[in-house]
Amino acid sequence: MLDIQKLYIQAGAFKLDSVSFQIKSGMSTALMGPSGSGKSTIMEAICGLRHIQSGDIILADKNITQLRPGERQVALVPQDNVLFPHMTVREHLEFGPKIQQWNHREIKQRSDDLAEQLGLTPHLERMPEMLSGGEAKRVALGRALATRPQLLCLDEALTGLDGPTCAEILQLIKRTIAQEGTTTLQITHSKDEATALSQTIIRIDDLFSKT
Repeated sequence: MLDIQKLYIQAGAFKLDSVSFQIKSGMSTALMGPSGSGKSTIMEAICGLRHIQSGDIILADKNITQLRPGERQVALVPQDNVLFPHMTVREHLEFGPKIQQWNHREIKQRSDDLAEQLGLTPHLERMPEMLSGGEAKRVALGRALATRPQLLCLDEALTGLDGPTCAEILQLIKRTIAQEGTTTLQITHSKDEATALSQTIIRIDDLFSKT
C-alpha cells in the first residue's frame, strides 16, 4: 500500500498543504486536475525528487520519506521517456538490475521476460533513435519495471502518442502491471485514460488546501 500522510510541500509562493491519500497494494489510482495544480509536484515528492517540508510517505509499511530516490523502490515513467541515446533496448532493460547488482543470469532472464511481455524481443539490439514512439514508450515502461518496484509512477506517460498507439500502449500497461502486481499512480488529463487503467480516480482539488 502507498500511504501519503499530510504532506506539506512549498516551492516559492506555491504550496500544497496536508496532502493525504492511499492506494491499496496492486491497485492503480489516477490523480487528475488542471495544469499547475501540483500533480507532478506530488509525484516528484513520492519519487524523492522534490523536497517536502513535513509529512510522511509510507510504501509497503516502510517509511520512505527520507530515503534517496534509488532506495525507495519507486519507478517513474515520465512524459518524454528520457531514454539513454547510447544504450540499446536490452541495455535499458538491464540498467536497473545492474545498478542493484543482480547476478548475470537474473539480469538476462528479467530482460528477456520483459522484452517478451512488452513485445520488444525483435528490437533488443536497437538504439533509441531507431524506435517508434510506441516502441520507445515500451522501453521506458520496461526499464521502470525491471527491478520490480513497489510503486510505478506514470506522469502523463501517454502524451504525444497517436490515438491507435495510445490505446495499444494503454492496454499493454494495464496488462503488464496486472501481471507484475505493481501498485500504480497515474497522472493524466484524460478521463478515458484514467478510467481505462485505474480503479480509482482522485481529484486533486479534493485532497488539500492550496494557495
